[in-house]
Amino acid sequence: MMKICILTDDFPPYVKGGAGIVVASLASELAKFGNELTVITTVQDRTQAGSFQENGMRIERIYSDYNQRWRSWRSLYNPVTTPAIKSILTEVKPEIVHAHNVHYHLSYWALHLAHKGGARVFLTAHDAMLFHYGKLYGFIDQKNPECRSIWNYRVSTWQQLREYRFWYNPLRNFLIKQLLKDVNKIFAVSAALKDALSQNGIDNVEVIHNGIDVKMWDVPPEPTQEFMQKHGLEGKKIILFGGRISGLKGGDVMLIALRDILKVEPRTVLLLLGTHDAYVEKLEKQATLWGIRDHLVSTGWLSGGELRAAYHAATLVVVPSLYLDPLPTVVLEAMACGKPVVGSCFGGIQEMIIDGETGFTVNPYNQQILADHIIKLLANKERRYVFGLAGRARVEKEFSLNGWYKETFAAYTET
Repeated sequence: MMKICILTDDFPPYVKGGAGIVVASLASELAKFGNELTVITTVQDRTQAGSFQENGMRIERIYSDYNQRWRSWRSLYNPVTTPAIKSILTEVKPEIVHAHNVHYHLSYWALHLAHKGGARVFLTAHDAMLFHYGKLYGFIDQKNPECRSIWNYRVSTWQQLREYRFWYNPLRNFLIKQLLKDVNKIFAVSAALKDALSQNGIDNVEVIHNGIDVKMWDVPPEPTQEFMQKHGLEGKKIILFGGRISGLKGGDVMLIALRDILKVEPRTVLLLLGTHDAYVEKLEKQATLWGIRDHLVSTGWLSGGELRAAYHAATLVVVPSLYLDPLPTVVLEAMACGKPVVGSCFGGIQEMIIDGETGFTVNPYNQQILADHIIKLLANKERRYVFGLAGRARVEKEFSLNGWYKETFAAYTET
């Protein structure tokens, strides 16, 4: 048994994206095997802050909220969270501190505090934020976007200054690299992300893929049927598009592809699982202009049993990301539910999908190719079934939660 502290900007039930949910899975697994676990996280509502005991873990929620314009500075050192982190680490005296997303509220200074306190320090990179300010897509030639086996992920100072302007901090990347010297090992969630980190001067990186509890995604048929009735999906062919829906996640290209799909498969519906925000409203308005609004169904953010039912209701799942998407959990959840996936060739998705065996990897910038591969699966029930079985077997073997735990714990003890 070890004393382990997890650092993460968000943690259930107060999460803003997939990383917080993924981190919670690992934390639960660490606690399940008898480790003494403390989670330090943040909330943006003062009433949610405090110390809690949940599911065998100590959860410390620190209040922090500020205008994100200052993120490139406050992510280095946040004067609001630093005293609380220092106090908790001093009290707990963990042997291991494992940081995840700390690039908003907990800040990279927390790595220094952990190291100074005598802990072995680990950091999982879930995205490109160690050297970049947002989603990484500049490596794709917008005039001739194509899939390649080798990419130039290097980001120049000029590129960042031009793109982020007033958000740009000339000291940010240098200081992050200095603070990373206090980290024993960095874990990248995919080989693609490791390559991007390396090309931008960040080494000491090992690839450990995230995992999920596959059995948790098994559901009886009744909730699935209820979900389909609730959203008017009975008798439809359902393309599930989930997560934080945006342009870079492929929302626009997927809507364009849907027009072509409907010419061949008119009973098709695009099911949007994500926050019903301004971007989703924009997609709905465009669908109305094109006369396909009835083929767009937005459920809002789902979780728990309703989310699992949505996956099981789906005919297939799409992940048409237009950037280096490191390791989208949507793919793992789809495969756990036995669903074929049509995913982007950019980022870590190619490490998850076996093209032609568990789904297809395509260039999402080519909407016709994207539509054609989706149509192939919509028209072939047997192929969908075979792909789904293969995907389920793959996630059980290569992306299980227990496997993720074992790899991570081994790294703790070997470093």
